[in-house]
Amino acid sequence: MEGDQKVNSTSPAPAAEPAMMIEEWNGTSSTKLTKTATITSTSHSSISIQRSSNAFTHISQRILQAFVPEGYPTSVTPDYFPFQVWDSLQGLSTYVRMMLSTQALLSAIGVGEKSATVIGATFQWFLRDLTGMLGGVLFTCYQGSNLDSNAKMWRLVADLMNDLGMLMDLVSPLFPSAFVFIVCIGSLSRSFTGVASGATRAALTQHFALENNAADIAAKEGSQETLATMIGMALGMLLARLTIGHSFPIWISFLSLTMFHMYANYKAVCCLSLNTLNCERCSIVLSHFLKTGQVLSPKKVSSMEHVLPLWMTSWNLKGGDSLYKQVRLGVRVSSLDSLAIEIFTSTKRGYYQDYYS
Repeated sequence: MEGDQKVNSTSPAPAAEPAMMIEEWNGTSSTKLTKTATITSTSHSSISIQRSSNAFTHISQRILQAFVPEGYPTSVTPDYFPFQVWDSLQGLSTYVRMMLSTQALLSAIGVGEKSATVIGATFQWFLRDLTGMLGGVLFTCYQGSNLDSNAKMWRLVADLMNDLGMLMDLVSPLFPSAFVFIVCIGSLSRSFTGVASGATRAALTQHFALENNAADIAAKEGSQETLATMIGMALGMLLARLTIGHSFPIWISFLSLTMFHMYANYKAVCCLSLNTLNCERCSIVLSHFLKTGQVLSPKKVSSMEHVLPLWMTSWNLKGGDSLYKQVRLGVRVSSLDSLAIEIFTSTKRGYYQDYYS
């Protein structure tokens, strides 16, 4: 070797780090997604965040999530929205009227009068609450198992009984001698409302839930009812302030709101298209199938069934060939009379003879 040979070796430059990008999407379903932010990381380890939505849109979405179930509208049945609209309107009218009836009830008890005693008012209130508690227990005992199958009818009946209870509170100052009896009747009516409304609400929540989200629907229902309560109480306080001491405007306002309340409840239950069978819906399906050989859709059956109590629509069933008067689902054997048992046994003997002959 003639000498040291100097070798300049140059190592290859490190490869540039690839850029990384993360996108954030938000939405209620896979078909309704909106890009809300993009995070980009460059080769120089710098991170940039670009937001796609403004603060107002973000806040409005968060507020909407407090009142609408997650995944709406695909996570609930199509009849959820119209039912909730009418249900919120009837709830609003209820809380407005509640201020008027409560004002009349407190006046009848003696609030603001020097002659009224605390023990007397307490005893009257105790009798009122006791009657309501006993009425709720008795109503559950006799009709508890019937609330699921006839949720639409009992939902309507519950609100009608609530109207009766408020009417009793408003009437109570006019009859001081029968005050305790009148308020007990009103409390009894509201006890029916509490049981029937709570039970039917649970049944309807299960109907609305398409993705096992009954708890979410119930929570959002509570938020909607709270909002309607606050608005209704504010309007009710304003109305009570304007009509205080004037009986005629109070009664006109109360009766007008009651009529609207009944109409809104009727429209709400008519919007429901339940996909389960009870006695009446089964009768409608079987009658139509025997005549035409076709099976009706749940929406069509719901439009044909009666949402009012049967005793209010019995005139429509008289003289017709209603199968509902002949078919009884889930009847108890102990409730059958001797004629029904004889018909059952004769039918059974005929079936065995035809089957084994």
